Amino acid sequence: MGLINAINTLLNTAYDLLMNTVFKIMAIAVIAGAVASILTEFGVISLANKLLSPLMKPLYGLPGASVISIFTTYLSDNPAVLTLAEDRRFRRYFKKYQLPALTNIGTSFGMGLIVTIFMMGLTSPSGENFILAAIIGNIGAIIGSIVSVRLMLLHTKKVYGTELEAEESHGNEYDIVEYREVREGNIAERIMDTILEGGASGVKVGFAIIPGVLIICSIVMILSNSVPETGVYTGAAYEGVNFLPWIGEKISFITTPLFGFTSAAAISVPITALGAAGAAIGIASTMVSTGLAHGNDVAVFTAMCMCWSGYLSTHVAMMDGLNFRNLTGKAIFSHTIGGICAGIAANWIYKLVMVFM
Repeated sequence: MGLINAINTLLNTAYDLLMNTVFKIMAIAVIAGAVASILTEFGVISLANKLLSPLMKPLYGLPGASVISIFTTYLSDNPAVLTLAEDRRFRRYFKKYQLPALTNIGTSFGMGLIVTIFMMGLTSPSGENFILAAIIGNIGAIIGSIVSVRLMLLHTKKVYGTELEAEESHGNEYDIVEYREVREGNIAERIMDTILEGGASGVKVGFAIIPGVLIICSIVMILSNSVPETGVYTGAAYEGVNFLPWIGEKISFITTPLFGFTSAAAISVPITALGAAGAAIGIASTMVSTGLAHGNDVAVFTAMCMCWSGYLSTHVAMMDGLNFRNLTGKAIFSHTIGGICAGIAANWIYKLVMVFM
């Protein structure tokens, strides 16, 4: 490719991603943020939280209040868990060994709403609909999250035991599962404040993903795409050296039965999701539009982009924020296994569903 062509391709690819991918994701994030805020303000999330809380102990081994972390990160991003964990009213529901697992369960659903809506809206050259694939991807992410959290708890129990409290109760806090806070004002004022605040949070998410998309996605594109049809590099956007597809072909005997990828190049999506979910869904969009990915791939992409959602770039900071820096390695290991299980589950659930369609 040559140094000059590589630099030009990197810059041109980054510019195209900014204009045609990042701003689309930001628009989705703004709308999703507004909708999420409305659902939170008027009790829909609170009702779902109350209904699902009894499932958290048997599924995850966590207290019912931990379901709030799922909704919070699904509607925003991984670090939203830290805001919850800073609230002592929230921490008092946990044993100390359970608190580090908030990183795993929160990350499993980070940017979930944005990823899901984005995948549902993808356009295939054949007109294929991806709504069912995205829903199955969410189921896969749930399975991956359970694996990740359970593996993490196995280790934290050995470190802290099962009796030590994360926070002592003072007896004067309200039950965050039974009650919720609402804004002041009439319905119209609450709706307006909610929409604007939720939309603003979407803008923040959109800006936050720019470095990951432009840097990681551009590099991955160069490693994933092939030589131009003319056989001559010009420095144009999306030229590449075909490295990741080559790797994908070498390990296809593993990835094909596990994830069912249509193309060897599809391995680039979960690899990118390790660092940035926004960058990964950008690559998924390109693969779908060029016919290299279909429904099965989208289900796996959704599951792994949600479950991993850039955990390598956030786990260290999140574990540090929770004051469990010593457990960072265990959290990353557990979540790596969880993400792989999410992709495998989505692949086989999609295939099973297709048998009856």
